[in-house]
Order: sequence, then structure tokens, then C-alpha cells
Amino acid sequence: MHLMKKFLLTPCLAAVALSLSFGALAQKRDDAIFAAAQAAQPAVIDTLHKLVLIESGSANIAGIARVADFAQARLDALGAKTERIKTSNSERVMVKGVLKGQGRLKAMLIAHMDTVYADGILATQPYKLDGNRLYGPGIADDKGGIAVILHSLAVLQSQGWNDFATLTVLFNPDEEIGSGGSGALIQSLAAEHDVVLSYEPTAAKSMAKVEGVLLAAAGTAMATMEVKGKASHAGAAPDEGRNALIELSHQMLATEGIAKGIAGAQLNWTYAQAGSVRNQIPESAVATADVRLLKPDAAEKLQAALVAKTQESRRVPDTHVHVKLEVGRPPYVAGERGMALAQRARAIYAELDGRPLFFHPVTGGGTDAGFASGSGKAAVLESLGLAGWGFHARDEYIEIDSIVPRLYLTARLLQDLGKQP
Repeated sequence: MHLMKKFLLTPCLAAVALSLSFGALAQKRDDAIFAAAQAAQPAVIDTLHKLVLIESGSANIAGIARVADFAQARLDALGAKTERIKTSNSERVMVKGVLKGQGRLKAMLIAHMDTVYADGILATQPYKLDGNRLYGPGIADDKGGIAVILHSLAVLQSQGWNDFATLTVLFNPDEEIGSGGSGALIQSLAAEHDVVLSYEPTAAKSMAKVEGVLLAAAGTAMATMEVKGKASHAGAAPDEGRNALIELSHQMLATEGIAKGIAGAQLNWTYAQAGSVRNQIPESAVATADVRLLKPDAAEKLQAALVAKTQESRRVPDTHVHVKLEVGRPPYVAGERGMALAQRARAIYAELDGRPLFFHPVTGGGTDAGFASGSGKAAVLESLGLAGWGFHARDEYIEIDSIVPRLYLTARLLQDLGKQP
């Protein structure tokens, strides 16, 4: 990954990057875009309702396919050239839509179709309205993102906007399980665009006071520690065995704080397993750790540190310890060009009667913006979806009064970027 480096840009990309540095001062509200966004709110709520009623947990391939049907039909209605693309490691499908215009801007908009919820979740967590909140599994993360993309493009079409060369929309089906089958395509497509806008939700105003965008997100990885020992009878001959469980416990304790000395790394042991019967000294044991990465060299340094630490000492003689680190989703760091996008977004929000826009500095959760940032060729901004809360928990919701501002933000952001020479 090259997220911390500066890049040489093509002339087209350089022009876009330069343009992103300006426009920080608030301008007059675009009343036509605002009115179109207001008019679209009932349709957005209807879209959210329809999407929430489709259960699409990451393991529910049929449910994800139904969301794909819905999204593809909406993109077709917008005049996009659409296709279904099977992920590289499963039967799940991505939906890609491409719109062609008359300008120079190449922008990509991404969101995901899968949720974390198990089948049958609607029986206990139904879609419901309560004041300014709409509740439903996945309504914020990330069905709200899908809705914002589809309806923002419709708002722009209602204004006859075509000041772009290419708008690419990609909805993937496996974000909640690491985007293992879609990440490579996200990265390669992002490299063909000037700007990538990602539509994870932002924190609800009831929690964060103001809506925002995200400037950094951790990459994800998994550390695995395996210990090989020797089995023996736990009652009659325990000393003849080499207890892999004891050695694993020793090594987990020895390494639990190891990431604290590595900038941009976090490690937490979260799972362990050893043995299968009560009366046998276990000959093997394994543990896995959740790893978060915020710097491109953190994974290599953490792997080296784990290996070195586990070789320092043995609690149980004649055991063998093996450690490996498997990197999944790369980190997302907005960098200078992403920050310039964020500043432009803040200026657009200020058009709405001085409405503030908060810059969330970092989250420990992974995001597909990491893949989009992978080549370093596109300016990337994350969390342009709806404001909400309860992600991956009970009673997930979105705030209805975030709908119009988020539609306005996307429409005006694309409109402004399309005006640049």
C-alpha cells in the first residue's frame, strides 16, 4: 500500500487535485438542487423500506441477489449501462453501472449490499418509524448508502446535469466479511477515476451532535498462532505430554500488548481452541487475533515482532510455535487530496444555512475506501451515507433529517467537481 506517500499525477488528475484545494468558502445555496433533494425524500424513504425488507446478511446469497436486482433496475432506469459481476471467491454478485456524460470528470461511487444480520432478523427488529428515526437491520450500514447514491444521481438527472466523462457505481456483496471477493475490482476500478466517494454511514447527531465525513479507517488483518505439542494420558502419564494449551496461553499473554510499540497497529486475541477430550494432554492449540492497521508498514513490523517474541521463551519445553499474519482490507487514509475533498464537502454543507460538517479523524472499523485508496490514483472520501447509529447491533436506525442534506452534498459535490477544467 502507498497511502502515506505522495504521488505523481497525470495532467487530468493533477487538475482535479488542484481544484480540490479551492472552494472552501461557503457559497449561496443551489435552490434547484435543494428543492429536488427535498422532493426526493419520500422516494428515499420508500427505497429504504424496500431494501430493509430484503434480508441480505453476508451469508444470504439469495437475499443479496434480490438487493442486486433492485439496485440494477434502478441504475437501468437512470440510463446506466449495467452488469452483474460474480465475486472472485463466491457466488455473490456485484452490481456495476456506468453513466457517460459530456465533461471530463471521472468519478466512482461505492456502497455495499450485505449486512451483518442473520436470516429472520426482521421478526425481532422490524422496519419502523419513530419520530425522526427510521429503524431496520442494515438501514444505515449500508442500505442508506445505496439509497443516497441512487437518489443523488436522480436529483442530478432532474437538473439535466451531464458535466462528467464517466460516473461508475459499484455495489458489492461482501463488505461485512472483508470484501475478499470484490476488493481487487474496487481497487482496479478506482484507479481509473479521479475521485471515489464511499457511502458508509456517518454517526447520528444524537451521538456525534453533527453529521460528518471520515478521514481514516483501519485496515484489517488476522494473526494466527499455532502450537504443536505432544499428546499423553492426562491422568496416567501427564509428564510424557507437551501441553500445547499451556504454551499457547503463555504466548498469548506474552504478546497481548505487543502492538503498543508499533505505530499504526492494534492486536487483540479474540479466539482460542485446544483439545477435544477431558483426559488427554492437548497436542495442538490455536488462537486468532483481530488486527487493525493504520500504516502501510505496520503489518510487516507486527509480524516480525510476533515471531521474535514467541521465540524468546517457552513455558512448555519441546513445543513448537508458529505465527502468521494475513492482511485483509488495507487501511484508508484520506491524505491531502481526500482532505481537500472533505473541505469542499464542508463548504457545500455550509451552504445549508451554515450547517456544520465534522471531520471524523479515524475509526477502527474497516472500509472499502481502503481498497479504493490502494493505487493512490484517486482522491477518496468516506462516510457520505446517511446519519445513523446502532450499526452491527440492535435497533439500527437512520435520522430522517439527514436525507436532504446528504442528497444535496453528493449532488453539489459532483456538480462542483464537474465544473473544473
